[in-house]
Amino acid sequence: MDLFEFQAKALFRQQGISVPLGETASTPARARGLAAQYGTPVAVKAQVLTGGRGKAGGIQVAADPDAAEAAAAAILGMDIKGHTVRQVLVEAAADIAQEIYLGILIDRETQRLMVMASAEGGVEIEEVAARTPEKIRRAYADPLLGWRRYQGLGLAKALGLAPRVWPGFAAVTAQLFDASVHFDADLAEINPLILDAQNQFVALDGKISIDDNALPRQDAFAPEEEGTGRHPLEAEARAAGLNFVYLGGNVACLGNGAGLAMATMDAVQYFGGQPANFLDIGGGASIAQVTAAVRIMTSDPAVQSLLVNVSGGITRCDEVAEGLAAAIRQADVAIPLVVRLVGTNEEEARAVLAPFNVKFVQTFTEAAQRAVAAARRDDS
Repeated sequence: MDLFEFQAKALFRQQGISVPLGETASTPARARGLAAQYGTPVAVKAQVLTGGRGKAGGIQVAADPDAAEAAAAAILGMDIKGHTVRQVLVEAAADIAQEIYLGILIDRETQRLMVMASAEGGVEIEEVAARTPEKIRRAYADPLLGWRRYQGLGLAKALGLAPRVWPGFAAVTAQLFDASVHFDADLAEINPLILDAQNQFVALDGKISIDDNALPRQDAFAPEEEGTGRHPLEAEARAAGLNFVYLGGNVACLGNGAGLAMATMDAVQYFGGQPANFLDIGGGASIAQVTAAVRIMTSDPAVQSLLVNVSGGITRCDEVAEGLAAAIRQADVAIPLVVRLVGTNEEEARAVLAPFNVKFVQTFTEAAQRAVAAARRDDS
């Protein structure tokens, strides 16, 4: 579960990390009042669960309360990559001497928490990795000992920071690491972490993504999840226990297993279609879950065809077929369905879907080609 910037900064503050003075506003008048209260230039920042806010005009610097009100009026209601801005964060402007990237994430290869830092703060870390990978420094926490102070000092030196600020950088790194562990974060990121004119480190931006599997013990965030920017179809899928990500294309994709689901999306893209979603029904999905999955995907008006790509093992083909049949009946599904069900109880699955207008295919390639072609015909 991703947190908004203002939520991430509240957690940073709990861990002792300095953040700018700021509050959220849902009206231009409130933004004006906050700017007047702070008495300094302010940054007005869209609060959405996606990147690219600055490029979309969702971050503006205002010199006075009038400008802050105008900026909030322009940003509130803005659509940024499918996310509607319903609130802005109004923050006192910072005096920036240097910008740094600092992040804590899980390294799957080493199965350890990795601390990643770069002197190229304020730039998306993917851009830095592609353009100047040598400017990214990495260090790994010991699974038993955790993160040690000397590692933070070593990173500060490797980044070329002045020795006088090494202790401060080491402290912030340790605090961010503790936040990552305490809040079960898949990712805890500060970009940029600034060094101000007083040689103090301040988190100018913040991002935290909490492991969904840890939410039962992070229940303080559960009430905040609904209505905070998650796409309505994603919220509905989550309630049904489905791994679903909305992408906005025209070919709905259903697979079992993350690898097969992603390969299905890749195949659709390869043959000229646009995946509407990622959806992994996992192993042993129930008939009810398959029914819910199909109903959710086909409720998207942009979807023009549905591709079902299931390799039957723990997930039986006939149970998937029963869910498809139930969804077709309940939701009156009218778009073309291309179905590849291979494996356990494959023949039984074909019998279940025989009464319906379903196109069965045997190969992965044919399935993707037919789904894309069906979507094109429906678009025309």
